[in-house]
Amino acid sequence: MDLSVVIPVYNERDNLGPLHRELSAAVERLGRSYELIFVDDGSTDGSLAELRRLKAADSHIRVIRLARNSGQTAAMVCGFQHTTGNYVVAIDGDGQNDPADIPRLLAKLDDGYDLASGWRVQRWQNEKLLRRWPSVVANQVISRFTGVHLHDYGCTFKAYRGDLARQLMLYGEMHRFVPAIAAELGAQIAEVEVAFRPRRWGQSKYGMGRIIRTILDLITVRFLSGYSTRPIQAFGTIGVVLAALGAVWTGVLVFEKVILGQPLAARPALLLAVLLLVVGVQFVSIGLLGEMLTRTYHEAQHKPIYVVKEEF
Repeated sequence: MDLSVVIPVYNERDNLGPLHRELSAAVERLGRSYELIFVDDGSTDGSLAELRRLKAADSHIRVIRLARNSGQTAAMVCGFQHTTGNYVVAIDGDGQNDPADIPRLLAKLDDGYDLASGWRVQRWQNEKLLRRWPSVVANQVISRFTGVHLHDYGCTFKAYRGDLARQLMLYGEMHRFVPAIAAELGAQIAEVEVAFRPRRWGQSKYGMGRIIRTILDLITVRFLSGYSTRPIQAFGTIGVVLAALGAVWTGVLVFEKVILGQPLAARPALLLAVLLLVVGVQFVSIGLLGEMLTRTYHEAQHKPIYVVKEEF
């Protein structure tokens, strides 16, 4: 199979028919063998019945139905692991991405890149200022935090080399951070401008509640990308700094008590100094426990701490 297209679906009944027609037209022009993998993420609006109808009329379609609503990340991972194509394209099921841009994404892979990420330029140009600027700031923060600089981390529309897509292990809502996770696997990443269209049917699944989840996932990605095999350096550094501050502060207070004769009973400084010492020791202990868990995880599964990209 040359190309696999993964489409996560959650309550997109009215968008499925038009999206299928556009997808079929776009990939058939490529002249490659292909499959369309629709992952129904526990839809309740009749999307599954529509997918059954489409499947009956098109042998290129594969439908995977999840037992319950597990989230977009889980749906994408499920789709990736069921692909057989040399190239994999992921696209939202809401019709806001234009399948006609698929050849442009694949062209980047033909140029030697491992992942081509969509950049919805028209979205930034057309959206109102109050909606545009938070997204711009968020993408800049994520880029700085992860070290992978992109304009549009929120765009699902991406093209992958098949082996990379099937290698990705995502949890929570980490589909937004796929480029950063792929970069840790040694992937070469390019950004491609793609069209963006307003939603025609249905309702958006995104709300303000995703901001907190995104921040927490960003912290997780940053930790895993930098310290997953050396947690003592993350927690231990914090612990040593806090413990050192606590020790110095405690020493100063002891000096004031013993040498200068100043009373400490009514001062909270001693409690704060001791607290810093205790918290510092706890952080170092967490780092040591993390080191033990890391070694157990990698050694028990024979999971290497490196990724071989090519061997001559």
